[in-house]
Amino acid sequence: MPKMPDSDVQEAIKSSLQTEKNAMNFYSMAAGHMQRPQAKQLFELLASEEREHARHFYDLYKGSDLPPFEQFMDQSIQEDKEYLLEQEKVLLADLRIRKAMELAMEKEEALEKELRTLADKIADEEVRLIYLDNAESTRRHYLMIESEYAHLMGMVHETDIDTFVRE
Repeated sequence: MPKMPDSDVQEAIKSSLQTEKNAMNFYSMAAGHMQRPQAKQLFELLASEEREHARHFYDLYKGSDLPPFEQFMDQSIQEDKEYLLEQEKVLLADLRIRKAMELAMEKEEALEKELRTLADKIADEEVRLIYLDNAESTRRHYLMIESEYAHLMGMVHETDIDTFVRE
């Protein structure tokens, strides 16, 4: 597969940084709507991890057009308003944990695929490894959400497997 030129890699990094920031904002917003403590904790954890992912991309970005990391991440979400309004409409249209988790799983799955595709196109080993590390973390996010979703929906939860196997 042909590798991307450095200028395209930098644009991809900047785009990935914004994607992680959007995900952080989405999970923070979703946490604020959750009534179930476990779901609230899960979304808060995911928001924190997305912030960490954003930090990795910020540190790789060589452009000079962004403010310092903390300022960038804490900027008024006004700049992300269109994205958040779209997400909040979806979430508030059916403000059930199930809907939020389904949406989160869908986003994590798509992001993992995107990160792995970009990693395949990047020649710089350090940058490529950051993308792959984030893809792995994104996969873990998906599995955490899926586990909580299964528990919420009354499906067999992995912590109950031994009980069902013995019976």
